[in-house]
Amino acid sequence: MIKIANTQVWVHDQDEALAFYTKKLDMEVRTDVTVPEMGNFRWLAVGPPNQPEVSIVLMAIPGPPLMDETTTAQVHDLMAKGFAGTIFLTTEDCEASYKDLKSRGVEFTEEPESRPYGIDAGFRDPSGNSFRLTQINDIFDR
Repeated sequence: MIKIANTQVWVHDQDEALAFYTKKLDMEVRTDVTVPEMGNFRWLAVGPPNQPEVSIVLMAIPGPPLMDETTTAQVHDLMAKGFAGTIFLTTEDCEASYKDLKSRGVEFTEEPESRPYGIDAGFRDPSGNSFRLTQINDIFDR
């Protein structure tokens, strides 16, 4: 059976991203390895403590020769707009999670709001990646 092991987000600064994901989102480090043979490429992955089988790779935006300058600029532009992808987080209590994350310094772009599928809020990480924090109602349990 095929399973999801890792997903990836682009980050401007891996150390800044690491601090955000571990200190503000309370995730844990899964892997932090630098490979000298690949130009000191750093594989940095974090994940929620209660989901050890899933990791989010905090990938530095590469330049040439891996990614040409035009593509690098396009990735930066999409990130600045919050359109480089979205991570969907679920919680049993969106209001409580919102208050907890806000007290840790997470800046929300959208406060919790009731929607047909549950209660939903939005925030971004320091690199501009979009997050949805959702308390899902029973609409998806059918």
